[in-house]
Amino acid sequence: MIEFYLDGKSGLSPYQQLVQQVRHALRLGLLNEGDQLPKVKDVVASLAINPNTVLKAYRELEHDGLVAARPGVGTFVTATLNGASFAVIGPLRQDLRRWLVKARKAGLDEESIEALLMSTFRDSAREEIA
Repeated sequence: MIEFYLDGKSGLSPYQQLVQQVRHALRLGLLNEGDQLPKVKDVVASLAINPNTVLKAYRELEHDGLVAARPGVGTFVTATLNGASFAVIGPLRQDLRRWLVKARKAGLDEESIEALLMSTFRDSAREEIA
C-alpha cells in the first residue's frame, strides 16, 4: 500500500501532491489494479490534513479513471499507468540510487540534485527531438 507524504517545498497543493504520488506509484508499478488506497481517515490522521483534501485527490483520480470508490469499503485502483515492467524499472532504480549516493558524497544538497536531474532531463528531451 502507498504511504503518502507532504513536501512543503514542492510548490504543489497537498491534494495535488497526493494525486501525483498515486500517479507515480501507478507508473512505476508500485500500485496495481485492485490495490486499495489508504482510507481517508488514515491519511488524515497520518498527515494531519483536512479530509476534504484527501477526498478531492481521490475524486480527481476517479475522474481520470484510475480509481473507483466503493462506499463503505474504500477506494481501489482500476487502471495503471506503467509503460515498463518492474524488471526494467528495478535495475534503473538501483542505478539511480547509486548515482544519488555519489551526488551526495560529492556535496550536492537536495535542491542541487533536483536541479541537475531536471536540467539533464530537459536537455536529453531536447536532444531526442532534434
